[in-house]
Amino acid sequence: MTPSLLNSAITTQDLWNLICKLSHDEQIHLAKLALRAAALSNIASDDVTAYMAMPVTYDEFSTDEDMLAWESDGWEEFDASW
Repeated sequence: MTPSLLNSAITTQDLWNLICKLSHDEQIHLAKLALRAAALSNIASDDVTAYMAMPVTYDEFSTDEDMLAWESDGWEEFDASW
């Protein structure tokens, strides 16, 4: 990157010119990373807002049940193997 790009704001046109130079696989990889970053930043800000509005209570996740003691009956018809 040129020194002028490092010292000034980068525009979408600057990025576009660089993206066009990437191979197809690298463009796909970049797109996936950008979507993941956008999704995570949106989730994080939504979570912060939600928890600030209604904080978790002490007993919200407590239970008397054994978490590993679930009933396996009735699941025979579901087959995860493809």
